[in-house]
Amino acid sequence: MRRRAATGRPPKLDGAQVETVRAALERGAQAHGFEADLWTLERVGAVVERVTGVVLSRASVWRLLTGRLGWSLQRPERRAVERDESEIARWIAHEWPRIKKGP
Repeated sequence: MRRRAATGRPPKLDGAQVETVRAALERGAQAHGFEADLWTLERVGAVVERVTGVVLSRASVWRLLTGRLGWSLQRPERRAVERDESEIARWIAHEWPRIKKGP
């Protein structure tokens, strides 16, 4: 039995273009002029268009990231910039037991 050719529309990006996109994304979002080093579908789409000239929909960007590049969804940890770990440890050690006991 011979294998049948894949049906459907061929991908807009070939293998070399996907590797170019991978290299661009691995440099980080800030290297591409974004304020935070965080990738969103819109940002990735803008970088893809900039480095390859190909415009992809959000769904196509998602398929590129998860399917062809093997990336997965990562959510940043939400923490206050002003967070002081030593002050938190001090509060837990001294204030919390006093509050827990009551007056």
